[in-house]
Amino acid sequence: MKRKTQYKTKELSHTTQIRVRFVETDPLGIVWHGNYIQYFEDGREAFGRHHGISYLDQKKHGYATPIVKSGTDHKLPLRYGDIATVKTIYVDSPAAKIVFRYEIYDQQERLVCTGETVQVFVDNMGEGDLSLVIPQFFMDWKKKAGLADD
Repeated sequence: MKRKTQYKTKELSHTTQIRVRFVETDPLGIVWHGNYIQYFEDGREAFGRHHGISYLDQKKHGYATPIVKSGTDHKLPLRYGDIATVKTIYVDSPAAKIVFRYEIYDQQERLVCTGETVQVFVDNMGEGDLSLVIPQFFMDWKKKAGLADD
């Protein structure tokens, strides 16, 4: 009998609100599916500012973190004028990557969309080389956030 190994993953999250703009909707007034990726970006930006690991912080240390994978799962529509809550969840990984999960809720607190992005570390001071190990500044951040063992 095979036994499944359960790994406890450490998570850190932040929520922010966005207002759906007219330009983000289709002729029916429903948010166009591609705009949810932008809402994920809004969530990552707010998460980074709140937790001290913004894109500007990363750049200061000589790195950029481009997205290499993204996905969405749409459940209910958002419409022009709605105020949505974006919950951004950092999922810790032992690999040199940043994984975020997202949950977007409407004003009635119904889950309207979920998603995930994966980012990698590249040197933004030279040729944009991929980092195969977690940069020291990010390890320091993970320790400070309680996500890494001392």
